[in-house]
Amino acid sequence: MSDILRLPAEELYKTELEALIANEKNPVPTGWRMSPKSVLTYIMGGKSGNTVITPKYMGDRRIAEICIATLVTDRALLLIGEPGTAKSWLSEHLTAAINGNSSRVIQGTAGTTEEQIRYSWNYAMLLAKGPSHEALVKSPVYNAMETGTIARIEEISRCASEVQDALISILSEKRISVPELNEEVAAKKGFSIIATANTRDKGVNEMSSALKRRFNIVVLPAPANIETEIEIVTTRVAQLADSFGLNAKLPDRTAVERVVTIFRELRSGQTLDGQVKLKTTSGVLSSAEAISLLINSMALAGSFGNGVITDYDLAGALQGAVVKDDNKDKAVWTEYLENVMRKRSGCSKLYAECKERNS
Repeated sequence: MSDILRLPAEELYKTELEALIANEKNPVPTGWRMSPKSVLTYIMGGKSGNTVITPKYMGDRRIAEICIATLVTDRALLLIGEPGTAKSWLSEHLTAAINGNSSRVIQGTAGTTEEQIRYSWNYAMLLAKGPSHEALVKSPVYNAMETGTIARIEEISRCASEVQDALISILSEKRISVPELNEEVAAKKGFSIIATANTRDKGVNEMSSALKRRFNIVVLPAPANIETEIEIVTTRVAQLADSFGLNAKLPDRTAVERVVTIFRELRSGQTLDGQVKLKTTSGVLSSAEAISLLINSMALAGSFGNGVITDYDLAGALQGAVVKDDNKDKAVWTEYLENVMRKRSGCSKLYAECKERNS
């Protein structure tokens, strides 16, 4: 077990990536380490020789194919979806498979500057020696252009409009001008950008139509059915529990199903059978949150219990996950407990624990 808290995808799945490269039989695009078909196998799962390739994205296979095909061309890729729909996860794994390096990342925030997209300077060296290659600090996008690889921009809609505008010329001309050095850097074949945007942030900094035209936009939906979501949550909980070394047993099918059911019902505003209408919470109860909730329950059981998740552990984690905006969410949670969970077969203990925590 590594002492690194979170290994990048290319390190964590190194064996799988090496197997896919070693067994490659299809044409490999310029700048890529493997063919589009091998990238798809890495993302969706399968076999390469005797090596089992674990699925990284458990969703529509066609969506993965569209993403990969986009990156074969000179079009950039924009992944859009609700929080927790695996936008960043898919972005990381695509770059890990294609380039073997998923670290060229710009995190979009209100404080992200144009220099972080293009380049900046080591000002001590700049003052001492003037503009030079040694004083130039290259952005992840700059590095990706030089090496013919992929850069990632997370939460692009959180960036200010001038930062987004800086991308338009880069995506159109595939060049970065450095007037201080009287130079221009042209992108090598294989260069592209994968950006992500959160649909909940629509309007934070609305992307211009000019910028949108430079991207092929792919919408990542929430898991289509409960079985798919249970599989996603179960798989990721097992992976994370192993890396954290939690002193607890993995949650059984019943525990996972209960959490996923609660989240899906509060997310959709109705029970799974459609018989009871519900109010929704202020936050999006995504698969990612369900995974975190179960990991937290395991930590509680391993640290303060006998290592087996109980309704007491689940209730404690559920309270924090569901009730984000205390005034609204507490009322929504109370209504759900009384109108749904209290009447549901096999949930009496969980209902009692949740009611106690919510009082």
